[in-house]
Amino acid sequence: MPTVAVVQGHAAAAGFVLALCHDYVLMRSDRGVLYMSEVDLGIPLPDYFTVLFRAKIGSVSARRDALLRGTKIRGADAARLGIVDGVKGSEEELKDAGILLAEQLAARKWDGEIYKVIRQSLYPELCGVLGLGVSKPVLSKL
Repeated sequence: MPTVAVVQGHAAAAGFVLALCHDYVLMRSDRGVLYMSEVDLGIPLPDYFTVLFRAKIGSVSARRDALLRGTKIRGADAARLGIVDGVKGSEEELKDAGILLAEQLAARKWDGEIYKVIRQSLYPELCGVLGLGVSKPVLSKL
């Protein structure tokens, strides 16, 4: 099933990773940052973190700044960089936008098995490093 993350404040380290694990990410424009603190703390990143960032953040410079500079990325910048799908100005607007998006996606009534196969094929390197075999669609469903 499609997943939606609604980031209402800071999403640091594993919180940033958790947000990126979703299909869609919405964030507030007036508060909160996305931040990978590991470089500032002197902690190496597990392989699956860096593979996730390569899979989900298309801009090489955005990845570099998040992982190697510890840049704190605010909502508007995250949207401009393509890290999040949208920003809203208040907690209520963000909650409503997240619910609306989830309802719109659910209304499509996609076949969950097919959605999973497409998602896995979209992120083969990430699935590989996590030990998730890429599923093949059942031919009877095609």
